[in-house]
Amino acid sequence: MKIAILLYPEFTALDAVGPYEVLGRMPGAEVVFAAERRGPVRSDLGSLALTADAALDEVGAAGLLLVPGGPGSARQHGNPAVLEWLRAVDTTSTWTTSVCSGSLLLAAAGLLTGRRATTHWFVDGELAALGALPAAERVVFDGKYATAAGVSAGIDLALHLAGRIHGDAVAQSIQLVTEYDPQPPYRAGSVATAPPAVVAALRANDLIVR
Repeated sequence: MKIAILLYPEFTALDAVGPYEVLGRMPGAEVVFAAERRGPVRSDLGSLALTADAALDEVGAAGLLLVPGGPGSARQHGNPAVLEWLRAVDTTSTWTTSVCSGSLLLAAAGLLTGRRATTHWFVDGELAALGALPAAERVVFDGKYATAAGVSAGIDLALHLAGRIHGDAVAQSIQLVTEYDPQPPYRAGSVATAPPAVVAALRANDLIVR
């Protein structure tokens, strides 16, 4: 299966790399990172870049399309080249997927209109304005469209996809090879479990976290 992962300036690295580590291990997987131009594309933290193997006009089809999120995603909502590419590849895909605020970009392209979707909790209010039906879940499937909540949820999304594409045994094998067994030191991974003061401080930009 050909897997196309979109890159753009200030994407969040784990949004792309997390799913890549899982999806790229599927039997027969062929992963291509695509951007408006070939070459390095810097992530939101600036010190890390991924290389786009192909320009958008060189990737006309894919079995699985994945759109990462990040601070730079909002600037792509008005980028005709990116929006047209998403619509075009979507007509060929078996799965059209996103991580974090990448779902807002899919929605801006008109691909999630009337569909259930999730995104990062910080921007969840924007999904409805773009025509989607917001769902406060870590991974949401609606037909061939699959969206993940913030950043690390992309790994969960990719494992779900691996299971649906190749079966449970393959997905479980990938999970074991990558030793994905989360045991975080804090229960602050969602707004439902994080200390209210931390949530409030982040919403008010009182905490310096990029």
